[in-house]
Amino acid sequence: MYVSSEVVLKLFGEHFFTFCKQAGYDTMLKTLGGNLTEFIENLDALHSYLALSYQEMNAPSFRVEKTEDGNMLLHYYSDRKGLYHIVPGIMEAVARELFNSKVTMVVLKQSEEDERTGKKEHVVFLVLQSDQAGSTRQQDHARHSRVGGLHVTLRRMRERCVSLAGRRSGWDLVRTVVLLGKGSRQCTFSPCYPDKLWMEEETFCDAFPFHIVFDEDLKVKQTGVKIQKFIPGLQTGDTRLDKYFTITHPQVTFTIESIRKFINSQFVLKSHRDKDTTLKLRGQMLWMGSLRCMLFLCSPKLRSLQELQDGGLNLADLAHHDATRDLVLLNQQRLAEMELTNQLERKKEELRILSCHLEAEKKKTEALLYAMLPRHVANQLKEGKTVEAGEFEVCNILFSDVVTFTNICAACEPIHIVHMLNSMYSKFDRLTNVHDVYKVETIGDAYMVVGGVPVPRESHACRVANFALGMRTAAREVTNPVTDKPIQIRVGIHTGPVLAGVVGQKMPRYCLFGDTVNTASRMESHGVPDHIQLSPTTYSVLMDTGFDLRERGQIDVKGKGQMTTYFLFGNLRASEEIIMGRAAGGSCLYNDDLQSEKEKGWQGNKAQDTHMHVREAYQTTPHTWATTRS
Repeated sequence: MYVSSEVVLKLFGEHFFTFCKQAGYDTMLKTLGGNLTEFIENLDALHSYLALSYQEMNAPSFRVEKTEDGNMLLHYYSDRKGLYHIVPGIMEAVARELFNSKVTMVVLKQSEEDERTGKKEHVVFLVLQSDQAGSTRQQDHARHSRVGGLHVTLRRMRERCVSLAGRRSGWDLVRTVVLLGKGSRQCTFSPCYPDKLWMEEETFCDAFPFHIVFDEDLKVKQTGVKIQKFIPGLQTGDTRLDKYFTITHPQVTFTIESIRKFINSQFVLKSHRDKDTTLKLRGQMLWMGSLRCMLFLCSPKLRSLQELQDGGLNLADLAHHDATRDLVLLNQQRLAEMELTNQLERKKEELRILSCHLEAEKKKTEALLYAMLPRHVANQLKEGKTVEAGEFEVCNILFSDVVTFTNICAACEPIHIVHMLNSMYSKFDRLTNVHDVYKVETIGDAYMVVGGVPVPRESHACRVANFALGMRTAAREVTNPVTDKPIQIRVGIHTGPVLAGVVGQKMPRYCLFGDTVNTASRMESHGVPDHIQLSPTTYSVLMDTGFDLRERGQIDVKGKGQMTTYFLFGNLRASEEIIMGRAAGGSCLYNDDLQSEKEKGWQGNKAQDTHMHVREAYQTTPHTWATTRS
C-alpha cells in the first residue's frame, strides 16, 4: 500500500502535538492565546523560551496575516526544506483540541528566500476555520453582516426578558439585561482607541527608556533615554540603526522586509561599539503602518547582577514596570542558592573523600592491631570488653632458630642481619598462610608458631609438620651474609595443652602458658642443624599420617631428663611444591579443609561467607604473642 509523504508528515504533526501535551507542555500550550490566531502569533515566543533549554533547537517561524476579505494567511519559514506538510497536522490538532473548531489549510505559495543562515523555505497557507457544526467563520461573519449584529443582540435580549418575566422584579430584569449586553460585549471584544495619545514625548521616552523607532531605511527616529546614555551616537538625527546594532536572534538580514517576516519572533539586538562592554537588547518589534516605521520595545538582556555590572548598568536604569528588574533579582537569588548548593556538594564530596581516607587509615590501623593480637581478641578489646583466658587441651608448638646466629651477628653489620632475617621471615610468613597455622612471635632469630590455637583444628599436628618442612626448604633459599652459603635452621615441635590469655593494658599481649611451651623450646635448642626434632607426644600424633619419621634416640633434655626424640624428614604423600604452596591450581592437604569445602557447597553462599570470616579472623598474619620460655 502506497502512502504519500504528505500524508505521513501531516499525521506526524498531529502525533507531535499529542506528544507535547503528554510531555507536560499542555498547560503552556493552552495559555498561548485565546484563539488560533493568538496561538500562532505566540509560537515564536514559545520557541525562544524552549531554546534556552535546547540550545541546538532550530525551530521554524510563523506569522499571521489578515487579508482585506477577512481571510487568515499563515506564513511559515524554515531552514529545513520539505517539512511544511507537518504544519497542517499540528494546526488541525491545535484547533480541534484547544479551540473546539475545525481547520482546513491550503498551500497558496511556496518559495525560497535568502537570509543570513542561507535559503529559507517560505510557505503561505490559507487557513479556513469553522466550528464543529461545519459552518465557516467567514460564512458566519457574512451572515451576521447581512442580518445585522444589532438585531441579533436585540432578539437575544427579548428572548431572555420573556423567560425572566414574572419571576423577577423590574429592577432585577433591567440589571439582567444590562449584564447580558455586557457579556456580549466581552465575547465580541473590540478595543477602543483614543483620538490622540495622551502622553508627552519626554514622558514616553522616560517611561520606556529602552525603545527605538526606525523607518524603512533603518534610520533612527526616536530612542529611549537610557539607550542614548549608552549609545550616544543615536542622538544624531537620521543615524542608521545597523551602524550600532546587529540582529543576533532570529538569524535574519537587518532589513525591514526580513524583520516584518519574523515580526512575531523575539528579537535580540547586540551593540558593536568600540568599548569593552556590549549592550544586548531583547524585545518585540511592532510595525506602525501609518508612520511606515518600526517600534522596537525592548529591555536589556540580563540574567544576573554580575551581567548588570559588566554592562555598566544599574537597577535604576531599568524602568520600574520592567520585569527584567524582578528577573535579575530572582535569578541572582537563584544563583546564590545554587552556589550554596554547590558549596554543600563540594563539602559533601570533601567529606566523602575524607571518609574514604579515614576508612583506609582505619583499615591500616586494624591491620596493625590484628598483627599484634588475634582478630576476635582485638575486637573485644576495642569494645572495652575483658578477654577471658582459655585452655586448649591439645596443640602443636614449633620453635626454630638460626644455627651459629651469634657468630653471624658478630661478623656482620646490623643492617645485613636485618636483611637476612627479613628475607627468611617473609618466606616463613607466607607458609603460615599456606598451612593455616598461627605465627606467635619472633625473638631475634627465634620463630614461634602454634597449631590448634586460637582456632582448634583436627589436623593441627600435620599442619605444623608440613610448615616445618617448608621452613627448612625456605631457609635454604636465604644466604648467610658471612659465608654466602644457604643458612641452616633448627626446628623443634612438641604437642600438649596450653593456657592462652591477654596480659597487660598499655601493650596487651596474647600469651601462651604451660609446660608445652618449654618442652617445644627444648626440642629446638637440643636439635641438630637442618633437622626437625619431634617430642614423643608429637611423634605419636604423626604416626601413620604419611610422614617420614625416624628415631634419634635418647638425649638428655635440660629440665626433662632423658627423652626419646625423633626426626621429621619429609612427607611421603605430598611433594615439595605442594608443601611450599607452589603447586598449580592449589591442592588441599587436610581433611578438615575438604570437610569445610563440602559444608560450603551444602550451605551455600551464606555458609561460605561465614567460613571465610572465621578463617580471616584467625589468619596467620604476623602476630606478636608473649610466650613463656625458661
